[in-house]
This record gives sequence, C-alpha cells and structure tokens, in this order.
Amino acid sequence: MRCSNDSIACHQETVVLVHGLYMDGACMALLARRLSRQGHRTRLFTYPSLRQPLAASAPALAARMRSAGTPIVHLVAHSMGGLLLRHLLAGAPALPPGRVVTLGTPHQGSWLARKLGAGRLRFMLGRSLERGLLGDLPPWPADRELGSIAGILNIGLGRLFGPILAPADGTVTVVETCLAGMSDHICLPVSHIGMLLSPRVVEQVGAFLATGRFVHALGETRVYGDGSENTRRSG
Repeated sequence: MRCSNDSIACHQETVVLVHGLYMDGACMALLARRLSRQGHRTRLFTYPSLRQPLAASAPALAARMRSAGTPIVHLVAHSMGGLLLRHLLAGAPALPPGRVVTLGTPHQGSWLARKLGAGRLRFMLGRSLERGLLGDLPPWPADRELGSIAGILNIGLGRLFGPILAPADGTVTVVETCLAGMSDHICLPVSHIGMLLSPRVVEQVGAFLATGRFVHALGETRVYGDGSENTRRSG
C-alpha cells in the first residue's frame, strides 16, 4: 500500500538513497522526488566511490541513518551502492530497522569489474575492488528484508568491453543481482542507468518498502537467490 502524504506511518519512516560508482547523491535526486510524492521522507547520501574502500564509507552511512530522526529508516541503493549496504549491515550495531531495495546491484560480484581489474584499465575502478565489486562481501543479514531489482534492457557501456551474459541491463547481469537471503527479486525492462529514471522502478520500490514484496505479473519469470528461475502462473 502506497503512503499518503498525511500518513502517520510515513512520517515515522525515512528512505536514505545511496548512489553507485562514479556518481554522487544528486544522481538519486529524481528517484528521491518521486518517492517523496508517494509520501516518503527522503535523504541522499554521498560517499567517495573511488577514493576509499566501501567498508570505509559504512560508518558515515550508519551515522546518516541514526540522524534521520525517524524510528524506521529504509535504504534504496543503485549498483555498487548496494554493496556498501552489505558492509554497513555487517559492521554497524543498533541501526534503525527498515527494508532495503537494491537496483542493479552486482551482489555476486561484477563480471565487468573482473575484466577491467585484470587489465590495464584497473585504475578506472580505484579502490572499489577492495571487498567490493569482485564479490568478496559480507553475507546478507537474516533480519533485514531485501528486494533486488534487475534490468533486462541490455543497453549500456558495459557492452563496449565484451559480450554480456543475457539477460542483463547493459552493465550487470540478472544472475549477478541475486543473493541468498533476499526476500524478493524482480526483472524490469530498464537499463542500468535507466533504472534511476523509470517510473516503473519507483512503483516497485514503493511497493516493496510498504509490503516487503514487489508486484509480480502473471507469466513473469522470477529469479531466485541461487539463480534458478520460475514462471508465475495463475492458480
């Protein structure tokens, strides 16, 4: 159920939005405005995605959550920002409760980062490879609901570096967005950057924050934490 602007529950909840590699908080501003129209309080978080390892940015994000001023703090993260959340939830005690949605996050590690990291272009990734994009990350905590959104519009800069195992969003494959312990997963016809612009993504984020589940259509292929697939049918 979507929050209304005068909903008491919404006034007790904040959504903190976390950007991905090469970006800053302003890149999440459109998504934040659209979530605000659903009645959510929103806050943007910026961290140095290249200059320091993800684990080093986790304390500042924890402080941002604790200073939100509401008893419930949800998290919405794009791409590598979702990997920062893995470090946050593994190392920061006594965080406010809330749900988490990741958008195009390579929870299994990034094929593109492995490819670039093994060659002369490794410098382009800075310190994001340190317990980050290569997949050596903390497990997901059992007490935090996670919804993972994957894109299947295979358009993006990742294709410049070689063929991508479809389905993919042009940078991250669908299989990479899966994680053991996630509560729900959905594939949408958007690209990696297009996720930040899509009204459909906003609707699904709002649904998961409200209910802990995405809105799945009949006939949709769902992917689970082990990478297996199942098609939802009526009855």
